[in-house]
Amino acid sequence: MKQTPDLEKVQERMKPGVISSYGFLGTDDRKLIDILDEDDKKVTALGLTHQKIADRLQYFYEKAKHATGSWVTVDEHFAVYVDDVRGYMPCPFGDPGLYPKNYVIVENKKINERLIFSYLSIHLIREHGFYQGRGSPFRIDPEAAKRILEM
Repeated sequence: MKQTPDLEKVQERMKPGVISSYGFLGTDDRKLIDILDEDDKKVTALGLTHQKIADRLQYFYEKAKHATGSWVTVDEHFAVYVDDVRGYMPCPFGDPGLYPKNYVIVENKKINERLIFSYLSIHLIREHGFYQGRGSPFRIDPEAAKRILEM
C-alpha cells in the first residue's frame, strides 16, 4: 500500500521531539501505512477490533484513574496503576483536543505480565488503529493485549 502525503505529515509529527520526547515510532523505520496495515491484519486475525481493544484499555483506565499514584485491584487478578506526568499532548493525526500526559500499567497477576499505555494510546487505537511503532515505550502489541487483558 502506498503512503499518502497526509500520512507522511503524520509520520513526521510522530518523530521524537516533535510532539513528545520519545515520539511514537520507536526504532521502527517502516512507513506509517505499513505499521497500520500490519497491526490491522493482526487484530483481524485475532478476532478482535480496534474498538474492542480500546474499550478494554479504557475499562482499566476508568477503574484506576481515581487513585492516581496507587495500585488498584480490578476483577480480582488485575493490578492497575495510573500516574500523571503533567501536561497535555495533541493527537499526532491532527484530531482536535488535547490528551493528558500519563501512563497506565495493567498487570495480569495470573500470568505475571504487564501492559503499559497512555490515555492517548486509547484514542490512537480507537480512532486510527495505531499501536505505535516497534521499540516505542508505549507500543501495544495486539497479541499481548489479547493475552494480558484476557480478551
